[in-house]
Amino acid sequence: MIEFTTIILKFDRQGEKTGWTYIEIPADVAQQLKRGNKKSFRVKGKLDSYSIKGVALLPMGGGSFIMPLNAGMRKGFGKRHGSVLNVKLEEDKTPLLYDPDLMACLTDEPIAMKFFNNLPPSHKNYFSKWITEAKTAPTKARRIAQALEGLSRSRNFAEMIRAMKK
Repeated sequence: MIEFTTIILKFDRQGEKTGWTYIEIPADVAQQLKRGNKKSFRVKGKLDSYSIKGVALLPMGGGSFIMPLNAGMRKGFGKRHGSVLNVKLEEDKTPLLYDPDLMACLTDEPIAMKFFNNLPPSHKNYFSKWITEAKTAPTKARRIAQALEGLSRSRNFAEMIRAMKK
């Protein structure tokens, strides 16, 4: 387990990351977590006393990474950008489990399944989480259909959402 203290930051203008709240994981710390790695990977641990698991670190170049801090995380540790955060992390090697209904439907759609299987785990998780978080069965069914259509057209999650808005 790696321990360090950092400042909570926020992107002003950074393309699709505009407005994100995050912490920076310096290259030397990232190397202690997963030696020789330059791709996104998941971690678990604590942000102050708030427990996390399965959280992706995103590469930012030069060997450093960022950890986006969503609203639930920020509420959990009760701090905003500019605050000091005590961080304890280790690599999370727990396999990601995807929505079983999505996976069952993908078996009937080989083109969509092939594209899905070639996505990074974090992108697969976007689809799965979006479907799992549906509050009603009709919403879940609609989202699965939308995901299958998007994946069949070789669209990642962000591209699918943008296409749906048009």
